Amino acid sequence: MAPTRRPREDDYNKFYVSGYLAFIVSYLTVNGRVQVERTVYKNKDGRTVVPCDKLLGIDNDSYSPGVREMCCRESLCCSFRSGSDNLKRLAQLEISSTTIAKISFTQGDKISLQQSKGEVKADFTSDDCLDGTVITGADGVMVPLVTEEQKYKRRQTEKAKRIKEGRKSTASRGRPKKGSDGAYKESKVVAFYSKDKKHQYAVSTCGNHEKLGSIMRREGFRIGIDKAASKYSITDGASWIQKQYNIQLPMLDVNILDYFHLKEHVKEVGNILYGESTPQSVAWREDIMSVVWNQGSLVMLDKLGECLKKLRSPVKKKALESLRKYVGCRIDMTDYPTFRENGYDCGSGPTESTCGAFTQRLKGSGMRWDRDNAQRMMNLESIHFSGQWDSYWQKERAA
Repeated sequence: MAPTRRPREDDYNKFYVSGYLAFIVSYLTVNGRVQVERTVYKNKDGRTVVPCDKLLGIDNDSYSPGVREMCCRESLCCSFRSGSDNLKRLAQLEISSTTIAKISFTQGDKISLQQSKGEVKADFTSDDCLDGTVITGADGVMVPLVTEEQKYKRRQTEKAKRIKEGRKSTASRGRPKKGSDGAYKESKVVAFYSKDKKHQYAVSTCGNHEKLGSIMRREGFRIGIDKAASKYSITDGASWIQKQYNIQLPMLDVNILDYFHLKEHVKEVGNILYGESTPQSVAWREDIMSVVWNQGSLVMLDKLGECLKKLRSPVKKKALESLRKYVGCRIDMTDYPTFRENGYDCGSGPTESTCGAFTQRLKGSGMRWDRDNAQRMMNLESIHFSGQWDSYWQKERAA
């Protein structure tokens, strides 16, 4: 019997010893399952309190921090079914795949709450970073989700199987959770790291760009990005990303367009102008990128304008005009000679690798997720990727 609310210390004298019941509670630890017979006290109002549970630290969960850590670690590395088998073989723990999923999802929700309260945050500040430099990046990444059609098909298959085997339904009451209206939806990631990459912290959200913006601001100020000697972003130049950086972190010294993203745009146009991967296409691309790298985007625009005058094909002219417009809207983000002179990085590799790490588990073969469960798994990955796994679980054990 769980108490309706957590009692205060002075509540204990309000409970009558005559109104008690003895219950046995089961608690799973890394050393095996423990059963405790304890007294549950109940007062006239029907409220209950179990002093023994609080004393033993088992008042909030049926699984020890050690068990929860192993379940979450397995969840990040393999499927829940494989995780159940691994724990049985290696740790002699009998935990079903369903239970492992529930433990992982619950812990993911807890991490989200702890992050919002500041109990889980970056373990460094701008003062800890090399040369006082803080770099940030943000990006969107697609996550495979379960569609409503797939959910309906699963329910019908399970219903037919259950009827055939004569089993009762184990589904919870109420309407079933709706599936996604698309097979893939974009999740968003923001990362902060030092110049030497010794310090890094990343958080994700399945919400919209405004939700990421609020997280961006929250985590940036916790790190002390406004006090950093040097602070800048490196992104792929997406308009929604730049909008959030301009609104949420306006103190950044500069926003840099990732050099390799620009190179991909130039490559696509070169393939249209001279044929895919032809020597002329490669030579033109290298020439254009050399200009922007050594002389800046204004000189690059002049060179593209000269090329445009020589074209007659509408398709080629449209492609080149599109590139000029793309660069023209990002003049301040493509001043690479100045960036290099100031010692800035010009590649968003760390942010790209962050996105890959956050979705590696989610994008396994044949995997589909509910949106909220995908968010929970990425919350677990947040502390793992940021190098806080050990310290986090030490705090959980001490709580």
